[in-house]
Amino acid sequence: MNEPKPKAGFCIYIETVFQGRVPCVSDDKGYIIFETELAAQKEIVDNQMTRLQEFLDGEREFEDAIEVSEYVVPVTVHEDGTFSDEHGNVFRVRDAGR
Repeated sequence: MNEPKPKAGFCIYIETVFQGRVPCVSDDKGYIIFETELAAQKEIVDNQMTRLQEFLDGEREFEDAIEVSEYVVPVTVHEDGTFSDEHGNVFRVRDAGR
């Protein structure tokens, strides 16, 4: 019997003071894993455009609006609902938002 092979994907991460590098983009189903690096990059750009518009609308400070702290990390998606990055960090897709 063939074992399922892990799938490659991309996740958006940020650096935190206490947890180090962690995934940061999620929805009601959990962390979002993008199929391509370009799709993840476009999500970062979309978020950045929203922050810039909020600045223009007077809802956000300039420094906060122009700062981009998110970055794309290649991940391996496993059949058990986890994904791992190149540093061996493992996250559960469903743990997002808890």
